[in-house]
Amino acid sequence: MKNTYKGILFFLMIFAIGCDKEDFAELNSNPSTVSEPELRFSITKAVEQMYGNDYTSWFYNAFDYTYPWSQVVTGGVNSGNTEGVVEMGPTGDQNIYASLIPTVRDIRARIDAMSPEQQEERRAMRAMTFPIQIQLTISLSDYYGSIIYSEAGMAPYTSPPLITPKYDSQEELFDIWLAELDAAIEDLLAPDQFEIGAQDVIYGGDYTKWAKFCNLLKLKIAARLVNADRAKALGIVAEVINSPAGYMSSLEDDFIYQRGIEYFGTGEGVQPGIGGENLIDFMVDNKDPRVRVLFEKNSFNGEVVQAFIDAGKPLPPYVEQYVQLDGSGNFAGWSGPGEPWVRYFGAPLAPDAVFEGGNDFYFNQGIVNRINLGGVEKTYESTSDFNERVVRTGYPFVYPTKPGGRVLELRDNYPPLEVILGSSAETYLYLAEFKLLGANIPGEAQEYFNRGVELSVGRLDELAENNRFPYYNEDPVYTNAELAAAGATALKSGEIQNLLSQPAYDLSSNGLEKVYIQQYINFAATPGDLWTTVRRSGIPKRNSEVFAWDPLLAGGSELIIPRRFMINTPTQDNKNFQNAMEAYTNQGFTTGTNDPNILNNERIWWDEENPDYGAGPIQ
Repeated sequence: MKNTYKGILFFLMIFAIGCDKEDFAELNSNPSTVSEPELRFSITKAVEQMYGNDYTSWFYNAFDYTYPWSQVVTGGVNSGNTEGVVEMGPTGDQNIYASLIPTVRDIRARIDAMSPEQQEERRAMRAMTFPIQIQLTISLSDYYGSIIYSEAGMAPYTSPPLITPKYDSQEELFDIWLAELDAAIEDLLAPDQFEIGAQDVIYGGDYTKWAKFCNLLKLKIAARLVNADRAKALGIVAEVINSPAGYMSSLEDDFIYQRGIEYFGTGEGVQPGIGGENLIDFMVDNKDPRVRVLFEKNSFNGEVVQAFIDAGKPLPPYVEQYVQLDGSGNFAGWSGPGEPWVRYFGAPLAPDAVFEGGNDFYFNQGIVNRINLGGVEKTYESTSDFNERVVRTGYPFVYPTKPGGRVLELRDNYPPLEVILGSSAETYLYLAEFKLLGANIPGEAQEYFNRGVELSVGRLDELAENNRFPYYNEDPVYTNAELAAAGATALKSGEIQNLLSQPAYDLSSNGLEKVYIQQYINFAATPGDLWTTVRRSGIPKRNSEVFAWDPLLAGGSELIIPRRFMINTPTQDNKNFQNAMEAYTNQGFTTGTNDPNILNNERIWWDEENPDYGAGPIQ
């Protein structure tokens, strides 16, 4: 089914590319010949362009590639992995050169053309454009290495027009970004600045919060340098700690992207796979509330369990283990952790596991979970898919009931989507990591870690409430009020404290691994950083006693997973052919291949010294 969508998308992308050429020509026209929107609205537009091409980014980049490679989900819809999970096809990258880069270049050029007094009043507004573009280009470089940046979008501002911009190496990019962020922080903290107000759709005109966001981006860069240049990384962390701007430290500081009340995320389903068994088991065993946000409940509520009993159909063994029966053999409640925890189950990730007969309840659910009562047939899911409400909100949800039973739906009045593009949780988890690695910063790693986990849980709970997740307030299928309340997925009193009391959250042993695991979980709802964390940390770790790597065995041999994205070979009619080929040659990259072995061996610069998949952290 997913291949059908890929075919349709291929033709749509061809059409879109044709449109982009016209858009690009318009955007690269002489700035003096086009109308000038009010600068505040241009800032709003630039922020909007930070999160574009969302459908194909999630459909391809996340759920076809980086999420299965990171062992968050399977690569198949309602199915397990195949050998093809490590083979790349189409990607869904955002074209920043046709939209975002021209917008921010235009804003800067217009401010730079103003009088000195006006320029002084708009230093902060101009400075906003740098974190806006850096946040997205960091992720783009994570996929491909060297990219066009310092000379991007300069054609309208150069004579003759610069149409062959150079590719900046990652090492160069990090230095450029750090310099731009330092300058931006200074300008964002300047006094007596023009009030942008509500046109700043992220922070409502609070430039100090933008400066804190700049410091988060500096920490992102430091994280990528941790094994490439650790001394430099530790120095960046010290700069952030001592910055007059401060750093993100509360949910109010989080960078939460919204596009307006009519934006519900991807219009079509992005077809995420089944959650990885090891990840979901880890989260359920520790009663991590975030599992209720990242993954969907399965269909097996008490009513559905009873329907299986009535139909004489075997329950999935992992469900049955928690079912309590009364004296008549009917459903009486749950044992073990109870609702909602008994509704979350992942699947083994090895392609070989798909062919093991005992795994039909994972990979053949369309048959084994189909029942018929009174002439009405229904099929139920016993595992948990990645929760699509993280990605889009504009679709109805039908609660699972018995065949011929009630129709309970959550539909209409869909809320606008919120997307996490940067958070205080991320900040504190970085600080915990760097404290363990020897950064000269105050406080203890455990303190940073605890605060990071607390903020991560709180942020995902707010996301679930805003995005109107099913089950948030109750599980309406239960007619028993106590069970309905127990089935709610909203954050409950004492859950964070209980989570932090678990051994997996005590940094006195395997501390660095435990920090990386929490970064991994936190990033599962944030596009862009998950795969980066896996590559630089070596987690999940093979044979870990905390959260273990699940070897992707196919035919008894472990599959080789790419470390970078495939790069198409540029053609000689490309005006920038020479610069492109030089960049790929300098990185030692083979173009035009999706061979996983090549994409694993030929790493981007910051990934060259990182541990292999599953090898665990470098201390």
